[in-house]
Amino acid sequence: QVQLVESGGGLVQAGGSLRLSCAASGRTFATYGMGWLRQAPGKERELVAAISGSGGSTTYADSVKGRFTISRDNAKNTVYLQMNSLRPEDTAVYYCAAVRRTTMTEMPNEYDYWGQGTQVTVSS
Repeated sequence: QVQLVESGGGLVQAGGSLRLSCAASGRTFATYGMGWLRQAPGKERELVAAISGSGGSTTYADSVKGRFTISRDNAKNTVYLQMNSLRPEDTAVYYCAAVRRTTMTEMPNEYDYWGQGTQVTVSS
């Protein structure tokens, strides 16, 4: 069982930056692929970025490539999402999620554990 707690959301102007953090419980963090997903009002939950257990592989949604960076620190049981050049269309609730394998996944329905979510609002 893994518990995930996100932090770092908030209100920012377009063009600004935020860094989200997700702290995980347990002693086997490196055995989980991790992802950041988001859900805007009236829209389906979508993958933003994912990272393998070792951190050696990452993938991004086309809409955030070149602006967002996912990383992890296995010694601290934490995964991060650095978001730069934010746009109003990035406004959503952002969720941290874990999958019970070391490889990453782009499929929201394959994640086994979810955080409670953190709101990111980008004003124009």
